[in-house]
Amino acid sequence: MHGSGTGNEGGVPPAVGGEPLAPSGGVDREFLALEREFAVFLRRARAQSGEMAREVHPELEPAAYGLFVRLDDAGPQRATELAGYFGVGKATMSRQLRALEDLGLVARDPDPADGRASLVRLTEEGRDRFRHVRDARRERYVRKLADWDRAEVAELARLLNHFNVRSEG
Repeated sequence: MHGSGTGNEGGVPPAVGGEPLAPSGGVDREFLALEREFAVFLRRARAQSGEMAREVHPELEPAAYGLFVRLDDAGPQRATELAGYFGVGKATMSRQLRALEDLGLVARDPDPADGRASLVRLTEEGRDRFRHVRDARRERYVRKLADWDRAEVAELARLLNHFNVRSEG
């Protein structure tokens, strides 16, 4: 699979020809390499989330983009469910949702299962803005990975899914 283009950050050589890296000083070099690549990936992802949130609306903070992804994927949810999913407090989630409501990007509807609670959903404008930005991001991925074989792209997606599913438990 293609490298990250990060050079040799951290001085950990990549695996050669699919051969595992030998432990160095009692440390698994595969996991050092993994940590380095995740650090680069996460740094870039945080920067992109901020850019994408601002593309949806100039006043949005970076965390808002994740809320759009979740609401578009999972549909209407209670604020407490969203707070639990993102691992933030109820007050933090409430503040973020209030900002999105004020911009007309999300709305709250009564929860049919419990009239005392409400479900947060994307408004039509919120969904349209989010999907426009998401589609543009997907096009950037297509361009960046244009020289990858489709099987490599599918394998990367499969491995990331495998990691994410295992990380939830």
